[in-house]
Amino acid sequence: MIVGYKRVSSVEQKFDRQDLGEVDKLFEEKVSGASADRTALNEMLSFVREGDEVIVYSIDRLARDLRDLETIINKVIDNGASITFITEKLTFDGNSENALDKLMLQIMGAFAEFERKLIRKRQLEGIEKARANNKHLGRVATIDKEVVKRLFTEYKSATKVAKHLNISRNSVYRLLQKAA
Repeated sequence: MIVGYKRVSSVEQKFDRQDLGEVDKLFEEKVSGASADRTALNEMLSFVREGDEVIVYSIDRLARDLRDLETIINKVIDNGASITFITEKLTFDGNSENALDKLMLQIMGAFAEFERKLIRKRQLEGIEKARANNKHLGRVATIDKEVVKRLFTEYKSATKVAKHLNISRNSVYRLLQKAA
């Protein structure tokens, strides 16, 4: 059986560029590769059996660090299946001891890990720069804390304010704390 695995990092992204060809069973998920909680990956690893071939578009779609990559590949092989990476043109199974393929896997895995660390570093630099310039970080507030404060003064009840604004009581308490 040919088993496909596709992953994109966010809900907005599409799987379009990850053409795996014809597969019998496909596992897809929209979650960061850095996340340890990848439901579709875990389901795929439980699903594959002796003689199956797992197809993945590229190494960075499977894992973002070398240790994770090797662990996942070993789980596939331990189940008696093989795994093929289309972009890198690499295949691994329990029978192959191709030293060059293993070296290429480790180099490509190291590059994926390096890329992830660079992305994270640039992201943190951007956040620090924004903070230094007093830029707003995060989602734009949709509830006016002054309105919450005025209504709380009037109603004397977080529950009534929450019902009036159709928000949670936790939001009322959080905004009152910020307004204080």
